[in-house]
Amino acid sequence: MSRSESRVRVVRVKAGQRDARADVLAAEEPLEIRVNGRRLAVTMRTPTEDFSLAVGFLLSEGLIGAAEEVHSVRYCGRDFGPGAEETDNTVDVVLRPDVAAPTPDTERQVLMTSACGLCGRTSIENVRTQSRFPVAEDPMEVSENFVLEMPEVLRERQKVFDRTGGLHAAGLFDAGTGELVAVREDVGRHNAVDKVLGWALLQGKLPLSGHILMVSGRASFELTQKAMMAGVPMLASVSAPSSLAVDLARDAGMTLAGFVRGDRFVIYAGDHRIRAADPVERTTPRAVAAGAVRTTGSE
Repeated sequence: MSRSESRVRVVRVKAGQRDARADVLAAEEPLEIRVNGRRLAVTMRTPTEDFSLAVGFLLSEGLIGAAEEVHSVRYCGRDFGPGAEETDNTVDVVLRPDVAAPTPDTERQVLMTSACGLCGRTSIENVRTQSRFPVAEDPMEVSENFVLEMPEVLRERQKVFDRTGGLHAAGLFDAGTGELVAVREDVGRHNAVDKVLGWALLQGKLPLSGHILMVSGRASFELTQKAMMAGVPMLASVSAPSSLAVDLARDAGMTLAGFVRGDRFVIYAGDHRIRAADPVERTTPRAVAAGAVRTTGSE
């Protein structure tokens, strides 16, 4: 069993009958994120893709914007290569000498729970972060069918959710090809997004022009800002956005769609990027999946 799961003994009750058995839960453990050896934040997460999570968090905070700005990422006191077992709960991101390190006022002052995106910010001025990747002029367009198919395709890639039922997911879709290029799961929806965006940064894929970020929860201000920081022109969610998320999307020139379920969704910002349904389109996520096109970056 991987570290993303935990086996526990439970008693199930149904129609007055009790049945003792083993059950699988989504794991949740703390992760301390350090920059150049100095603690920046502690977050509760599902222990997978820790390096991507840490780097994605720094991207979301506006501290880095390219893989070239990162010298190394390592577990505390030990460097790990491909295939190494992840056993630590402290990750240190070492920046290159010419990259400014975080100042003391950027350190999160409290533990961030898996439901927290902005916990620990010490002032309202620190909430909105300026992106180095403007998205307003991104010419990306997708059809209504494309949008409607994303939740189902994302759901089919949620491997740990199938076993535990307790994880959020974030998926990155290429609007040009219909390919689901990255999927990440976590007990925290913010962490799932950071894992996807951190993976993209480490792969040298920023800015994410022409891509759509699909999330399994609601579209909060924090998730909208994270997408904006990576240059993602569109965010879609299966649930509702917040008013501040809509304001940010409109200010940034992003497209924001919510309640993407079944045969309907709501466009809250940037409707010019979503064209009418095309019955013969061949580059939707479902068409790509049916053609057995390999997705990249998936766990």
